[in-house]
Amino acid sequence: MYRSRVKTAIRKAERAIFAGAPEPELVREAMSLLDRAAVKGIIHKNNAARRKSRLAKKLAKATATPTS
Repeated sequence: MYRSRVKTAIRKAERAIFAGAPEPELVREAMSLLDRAAVKGIIHKNNAARRKSRLAKKLAKATATPTS
């Protein structure tokens, strides 16, 4: 159940980011689910950390203002 919810939350967040309308709330929800899945042993803690890092990097890139 958790694995499916995590994957769905990540997909929703990535779709919003790639659509040009990044929603930090969706990213926050995905990160929370990743943490819970790691604590429960559904996924390894390093796997959760890697996924969170990649998601945060995508969000930061999408919300960054271009400099000169």
